[in-house]
Amino acid sequence: MCDDVAPRREILTTRQMRAVEGAAIESGSVTGATLMQRAGAGVVKEMAALWPRLLQPGRAVVLCGPGNNGGDGYVVARLLAERGWQVRLAALAPPATPDAQGAAAGWRGDVAALDALTSEDFPPGTICIDALFGTGLVRPLSPQIAVLLRLASAQGCPIVAVDILSGLCTDSGRVLGGLDLPAAALTVSFQRAKLGHVLAQGGELSGALRIVDIGIDDWMGAAGMPARFAGPVPALAKRQGHKYSHGHALVLGGGPGQGGAARLTARAALRVGAGLVTLVCPPDALAENAARLDAVMLRSIADHGGLVRMLDDPRINALGLGPGLGLARAQQLVLAALALGRPALLDADALTAFAGAPESLFAALHPQVVLTPHGGEFARLFPDLAQRLAEPADTGPAWSRLDAAREAAGQAGCVVLLKGPDTVIAAPGGGARIAAAVGEAAAPWLATAGAGDVLSGIVTGLLARGFPPLEAAATGAWLHAEAARDFGPGLIAEDLPERIPKVLRGLGY
Repeated sequence: MCDDVAPRREILTTRQMRAVEGAAIESGSVTGATLMQRAGAGVVKEMAALWPRLLQPGRAVVLCGPGNNGGDGYVVARLLAERGWQVRLAALAPPATPDAQGAAAGWRGDVAALDALTSEDFPPGTICIDALFGTGLVRPLSPQIAVLLRLASAQGCPIVAVDILSGLCTDSGRVLGGLDLPAAALTVSFQRAKLGHVLAQGGELSGALRIVDIGIDDWMGAAGMPARFAGPVPALAKRQGHKYSHGHALVLGGGPGQGGAARLTARAALRVGAGLVTLVCPPDALAENAARLDAVMLRSIADHGGLVRMLDDPRINALGLGPGLGLARAQQLVLAALALGRPALLDADALTAFAGAPESLFAALHPQVVLTPHGGEFARLFPDLAQRLAEPADTGPAWSRLDAAREAAGQAGCVVLLKGPDTVIAAPGGGARIAAAVGEAAAPWLATAGAGDVLSGIVTGLLARGFPPLEAAATGAWLHAEAARDFGPGLIAEDLPERIPKVLRGLGY
């Protein structure tokens, strides 16, 4: 997430944002009209900051809806006109709220009907400001409005979304009704990011996301327990001590020719600061792994009894289970490992091995576990939740990936990290983080074989260092994407662990 967003870590739903605004207004410290003026001024300021050429008068088409989002649009239109801009304002309907009516009264220009706009109103270089619906939309956008937005985009006119692009569900980021929407070049929202800016299609369609402070931070408590952006934490800095002070992670690997995934996991766990990492493999895979590893220690076990004996050592305080493990070996070892109650990460084969009977896995899970499924693995373990997530988003608030992850965490009784560009991490108590590698923070190079194995290692290493499961998963997901962004194009999985030291140095750690 961009620097303008990251310091304000909460990500709100529509209801939470309205609660915060309502608490601020009810306190008597601010009025709705004042907030509207601040919001409109913030949009203009962020436009000029992103596109310095706009400090010179230009041309804008402002699309206003009847609600308070439209009121913001009237303020934007007035401020641009006062700067010498040529402004064409078109309204879907007359303003319907007192604050929007007051803002409209300050606009001295003409007001056109929305359906009167044609391609002639959008010569190249015109800025199209979408102040139609904002966070209040709960039904699909009318096809006529979607066509108008696509027309502006096709004419080469950047779209500035006020609060959120019209047509997006604020709480899920899904396009209501499945319409084809153009992406905004800039989205300016207020006080905090909304879930729809980073989840599902919203991460792709919001463009550059900027958050304007409208002065209501003192009432943020009214939001309850919102999701938060994942990010760096002070505990990433390594304190003084010996190697066992920073934990001993054990990674289970598979047979000959299947060791690459586990090696990636082990190396990442070591790079993120675990004091020791041991890769455990079958005896016939020992030579192969020894030829490829130095700092990572090696042990071999033949069966589940060998694992139980090895885990008699209490200094082994975190387990990485799944990458390259093999389905048969996972069925044999995972439940035995979980029975010891130590912090553990389960990924890949450790999840797929139980696809036919997820209840047997759920019965063995405990609060110190992190599950890290991708979409396919999630569907195998939580088919009902995946099915609901796949259903069309016809009305808002639509069911979101955050909703799915929270329900999955409740069913499993442990932290669930649902992978994706909009990685969502949820704990059974409702705590949630989002590692949003979208928009300006996109990391498309992570779509490469083995990248998930590295994520597993980072999270396992943080568990070994004593991070609570939710924070290990969230911080690990952020660090994983940050390392990918730092490397850039051409990334392969082996590059990721080697990039972690540079990211940590950049944090001052």
